[in-house]
Amino acid sequence: MPMANTPDGDIELAAVLWAAPEGGFVAMNPETGTTTQGETQDVALANLIEATTLFLEESPLVSADRPLVTTFRVQSLSR
Repeated sequence: MPMANTPDGDIELAAVLWAAPEGGFVAMNPETGTTTQGETQDVALANLIEATTLFLEESPLVSADRPLVTTFRVQSLSR
């Protein structure tokens, strides 16, 4: 699926967030690999936007494809 451009010309990218073991949240952008953290989801996402913007200033995207984000299961090792 191609990346979406917003009406104002911005590029819409994906963000994956999860709770960090030490507290707060980790945020990662699969298209660029930029990863950040923050005390809240909003702060982690704001940090990701800033980090991704800085990354794209130096390394423009080469692919126009959006990542496919899904889930999968593995057998528990504690059995």
